[in-house]
Amino acid sequence: MLEGVVPFPPELAARYRAKGYWQDRSLISVFDDVFERYADRVALIDDTTSVTYRELDERSRLLARHLLDLGFKPLDRIVVQLPNTVVFAYLYFALQRIGAVPILALPVHRRREVEQFVSLAGAKACAVPARARDFDFVAMVQGLMDQHQELELCLVQGLGSDQASDRFISLEALLAAEPETPESALGAVTIDPADPAVFLLSGGTTGIPKLIPRTHNDYVYNSQLAASVCDIRDGDVLLLVLPIGHNLPLACPGMQGFLLEGATAVLSTSTRAEEVFARVQRHRVTHVHVVPALLIKWINDASAASYDLSSLHIIQSGGQRLQPEVRQKAQSLVPRCFIQENFGMAEGLIMFVRIDDPDEVRKETCGRPVCEDDEVFLVDEEGEEVPQGAVGELIVRGPYTLHGYFRSSEYNTRAFTPEGFYRSGDLLRMDRTGNYIVEGRRKDLINRGGEKISAEEVENLILSHPAVQNVACVPYPDEVLGERMCACVVLQPGSGLVLEELVRFLSEMDIAKFKLPERLEVLAELPLSGFGKVSKKELSAMLATPPAR
Repeated sequence: MLEGVVPFPPELAARYRAKGYWQDRSLISVFDDVFERYADRVALIDDTTSVTYRELDERSRLLARHLLDLGFKPLDRIVVQLPNTVVFAYLYFALQRIGAVPILALPVHRRREVEQFVSLAGAKACAVPARARDFDFVAMVQGLMDQHQELELCLVQGLGSDQASDRFISLEALLAAEPETPESALGAVTIDPADPAVFLLSGGTTGIPKLIPRTHNDYVYNSQLAASVCDIRDGDVLLLVLPIGHNLPLACPGMQGFLLEGATAVLSTSTRAEEVFARVQRHRVTHVHVVPALLIKWINDASAASYDLSSLHIIQSGGQRLQPEVRQKAQSLVPRCFIQENFGMAEGLIMFVRIDDPDEVRKETCGRPVCEDDEVFLVDEEGEEVPQGAVGELIVRGPYTLHGYFRSSEYNTRAFTPEGFYRSGDLLRMDRTGNYIVEGRRKDLINRGGEKISAEEVENLILSHPAVQNVACVPYPDEVLGERMCACVVLQPGSGLVLEELVRFLSEMDIAKFKLPERLEVLAELPLSGFGKVSKKELSAMLATPPAR
C-alpha cells in the first residue's frame, strides 16, 4: 500500500468483502467490461467531439502506453487540472490503466494550492490546459518545476508547438501518435484494489485542502450506489457543467456512474444559462448536477422559455441546502422533472432523496444514506448520541468512507474517533421518517455556492498585511450563493484599509479567486466568547444585515 494511506481496518474490510460491496478489482478492470458491453453506444460528448465506448477504450489505452513511454509507474501521482472535455476522460482512464493516481485539482486553483498538492503528494507531473480565462497554466507549472525537483513533466491540453519541450508535452500530440510501448505491456501492470484510484480534495478548515485517498474498491462502489438511486435508464444523458474534479460530477453518479450504466455524459465548460439550455435541447439531456447557486441563475434567466427542456428527468442538487422556493420555481419551469436533493462529501458518505419518497421527504430533507452499512450517528460536543430530532454533529464510517487523510497523521487524530468514525463537522438532525436535514456546520468554513473556503487559510494570509492587527473571516448571507465571505479586521494604529486594496494584496499570493473576501468590516475590536475566543457567531449575526451603501 502507498505510504501515507490509512487502510480500512481488517475486520471492516472483511465485512465489506463478505457483503459484496468490494469486488477486489481495479477501477479500470470494471470499466473494461463496461467498454466492451456498450462498445457502440455514445459514451461522451463535448463541444467538438462525440466518442463511443469503444473509442474511449482505445484512446485511453493509447494514452496509457504513452504514459509508460514517459516513465510513469503504478502509484505515481499527477495533479490533474483539466477542464470538462473528453481529453479529461482519456487521461483519467489512461492513468487508471497504469495504476498512477490523479490528484483532482479544480480549474480555479492557482499556484499556492497546486504547490501544496505537489509537495504533500510528491507529484511527478501536472496535467493542465495551456490557458484558461487568460490564466497561463504553463507558466504556473514552470514556476513550480523551478522549485520542486520531483515535478518532472507537464501534460498540456492546447499546447502550442512553440511551447512543446521534453518537459511540456501536448496531450493532443500524444493522442495523434503511435507509442513505443506495445499494447501487451498494459496487461503486465499490477494494481492493488486497496490502493488509491484517485485523490480528491477536502473542504478542510485548516488551510490548504487535505488529500482524500479513494481506493479502487470503494470508489467503484460509490458510483454504483449513486447510480442505483438516480433512476438512470437506457438512452439517458447526463449534462456535466460542474468542474469534473469534484466528487459529485465525477462519481455521484457523475461520469463514472453514467458510464457504468451504459448511458451518455455531455461535458461542458460553460455554465451560462442559454448555452446550458441549448445543450439540454440538442442532446435531449435527462439528468444534470447543480449547486443551488447555479440553479437559481438558470431558473431566473428569461431565455429558458425559448428552449425545449422537457427531456429533463432529474435535476440533482448538492453542495448546499436547496431552499423550498428555489425548488418550487424549478419545478414550475420543468414540471415533470424530479428535483433530487443529496448530501455528501468527498470523504465518502452520500445521502439521497429517493424518487418514490413522499412529498414531505422530497421537499424538506437531503434524504438518507445509500448503503445499509453506512454507520451514521449524530453526536453532541461530548461525543454522545443526541435524541432523534435533535441537532448533532454527523460522524460516519462505512464501505466507501475514508479512515484517514493522506500523510496527515496529526490531523487524523482530531478528524477521526478512536473507532474510526469520520468527524464531518456538519450539523444535521434526523426527522421522524428517518431522513436527514442539514442544519449548519461545526467546521469553520464558508460555503460559497458549494465551494468550501477555509476561514483559517484566508485569515493567515490577511494577517501578513502590514495594516492588519487581527482578523476573523465569517460568512454573510447571499440570495444566490448562500454565503459570501467577509473579512472583519482590526487595524494597526494609524492604518487604513479598503476592500479593493485587500483583494489586490491577496490576489498577489496566487490563491483561487473564489477565496477572496467580498466584504470588509473594520472594527475597533473583535467580539470574544466566554472562553476568550473570537465569537464568530456574534460577527455572523452582525453581518446578517446588508452592508451600508
